[in-house]
Amino acid sequence: MTVVRSTLPDAARETVAEALQSTLVDLLGLSLIGKQAHWNIVGPRFRSIHLQLDEVVSTARSFSDTVAERASALGLPPDGRPETIAAAYTLPGSKSGWIRDDEVVRLIVETLGAAIGRLRERIDTTEKADPVTQDLLIGITAELEKQRWMFEAENWPRD
Repeated sequence: MTVVRSTLPDAARETVAEALQSTLVDLLGLSLIGKQAHWNIVGPRFRSIHLQLDEVVSTARSFSDTVAERASALGLPPDGRPETIAAAYTLPGSKSGWIRDDEVVRLIVETLGAAIGRLRERIDTTEKADPVTQDLLIGITAELEKQRWMFEAENWPRD
């Protein structure tokens, strides 16, 4: 049953569906990784990184809603169920328990870097299929690159 009809041709719709769904999974997973680190960070930079993690989580959650609504607008039902995220999430994750502040920074830099790499691939695949979706992915990439830069600067000079 199709409730919302897509304005895209079938081939473009399939490309965009994959790009949006995998981005949704990455963003929802990123928000969970960020919160896990937020709750378990320890070390002398606890407070500043603890608060900075909330920025990443807020950004990921906000963009996940935008991505899901873009999919819906194109007649592509987004899937953010926990079992879907657990089965499809492939970005780096955190260990359980307390995590030192320098380890949190490395984890977030690595996770954001992987998400950015995947987004850049999706930007390429959506160029012809749907420039509107491509534009959305470009904006998300820019913000995640900013967040990555801010975290990477936390561990300078490199240890």
